[in-house]
Amino acid sequence: MHVVNGKTYPCCTSVTMGIIGGKWKTVILYHLMEGPLRYNELRKKMKSVTERALSLQLKKLEEDGVIKRKVYTSKPPLRVEYSLSAMGKTLVPLLQAIAEWGDTVIAKEHQYSLDFSAN
Repeated sequence: MHVVNGKTYPCCTSVTMGIIGGKWKTVILYHLMEGPLRYNELRKKMKSVTERALSLQLKKLEEDGVIKRKVYTSKPPLRVEYSLSAMGKTLVPLLQAIAEWGDTVIAKEHQYSLDFSAN
């Protein structure tokens, strides 16, 4: 058993999935690999996510130390920006591998559908 941030996990892979698993967390992290983004910029990139889901997932990622939330108060209106933390940046190779694997699956599916329609 492993304990991370007060949560108990049965193995090391469950630690990873506990932190980045779910429908939206990897998508958020994937977009933040490009650089810091404001909340509305993330919403535009993730058109099908609800505001509630995005807010909750951002909060969980911040609590787990994977992203940073920076509030700019120097001039109105208030501006909030999200970026990968140092710990979050260690996930970049994993996120890139996940994205590449997805591209491979999409290409094979596309090839399969082309082969199927030719018959």
